[in-house]
Amino acid sequence: MPANKGADSPSHHSYKTVYSRLSMHYFFYFAVLGALLPYLGLYFQSLAFTPVEIGQLMGVLLATKVIAPNLWGWLADRSGLSIKWVRLATGLTLISGLGLLVFESFWPLLLTILFFSFFWHASLPQFESYTFGCLGDEKHRYGEIRLWGSVGFIFAVLAIGWQIEHFSVAWLPWDLLGLMLAVWLTAYLVSDGQPKFHLEQNSGFGDILKQTKVWHLLVVAFLVQLSHGVYYAFFTIHLSELGYDKTTIAWLWALGVIAEIGVFFYMARLFKAYAVRLLILISVALTFIRWLMNAHLASSLEWMLVAQLLHAASFGLFHAAAIHLIDDYFRGRHHGKGQAIFAASSHGLGGAIGMLMAGYAWSYGHAQLAYGLSAFFVAIAFVLAYRGVR
Repeated sequence: MPANKGADSPSHHSYKTVYSRLSMHYFFYFAVLGALLPYLGLYFQSLAFTPVEIGQLMGVLLATKVIAPNLWGWLADRSGLSIKWVRLATGLTLISGLGLLVFESFWPLLLTILFFSFFWHASLPQFESYTFGCLGDEKHRYGEIRLWGSVGFIFAVLAIGWQIEHFSVAWLPWDLLGLMLAVWLTAYLVSDGQPKFHLEQNSGFGDILKQTKVWHLLVVAFLVQLSHGVYYAFFTIHLSELGYDKTTIAWLWALGVIAEIGVFFYMARLFKAYAVRLLILISVALTFIRWLMNAHLASSLEWMLVAQLLHAASFGLFHAAAIHLIDDYFRGRHHGKGQAIFAASSHGLGGAIGMLMAGYAWSYGHAQLAYGLSAFFVAIAFVLAYRGVR
């Protein structure tokens, strides 16, 4: 917004000045995820794709997160303008998403998902970097802004779950395009101001990555997100096969994110009371328990309620603690690239391999094998976190 150029840049105001605008972008960004993760697999199933094909399509959805955030992070750090690249990425996401309205066969949809997700994943790390710039010395308040993303996720899960229950999953592509339009428009509520080039980080980017504490955290994040692959790709399908109605499934998804909101709301207090390393160890341990419950107790609604409450740990607590450390490890001119490498290694590479693995595991051993493998990888993550994360 030219008339107000620079007014909303991180260097000009405290986070309170842009709180509502940052929160609005997070709301719609994660509302898209609330439409994608619970229901895209169900949509693909309605097009008669096999579990392996669904796993491949969902894997591509996250595989592009390995490359896209790193490329966008390099461009943003080079120019010093994060929001410029957020706007471009979300605009290209909207254009690419039009393919969901046109195609219903495997290969055209795979290419659509490839382009759509490439641009989609490029934007969030740069917006996270911008948000932390706004927070400054108050980064422990990140959860107070990020929780609105969780609210957006719940809104989409419940609204689209109701829509599917009463109408059809065929409306999902239209839902996604409407939400993506809102994401693109809310990127214009904040602006970069004058480019800022920070030189306080003297270490090279490669030197930072070589530090034991850094690569241990990245590997742990990779394994934890890999373990979520079966949950994101097959949780709705699994419960549908067990006889749960779509409204109940939607509320179970929502419950997980409500629990996540609780963690974000109290995150500032948790950071002040406990070491970040301890919070990561607790979150990984509870993730292990969660996947064992999903593997063996999914037919019980009561146990699924408990398991969904553990989403507060497996995603909310882990993400907030890990991104807090990433902000410490990568400073100044490496800040955008640091957020990007975290996104690429965890949600990108970990998520893609996790969903691909889930498709094959589900075909050969259904929920017990798929969630059992998830629990196995989380156990490895706990050992690595205990030994190397500082």
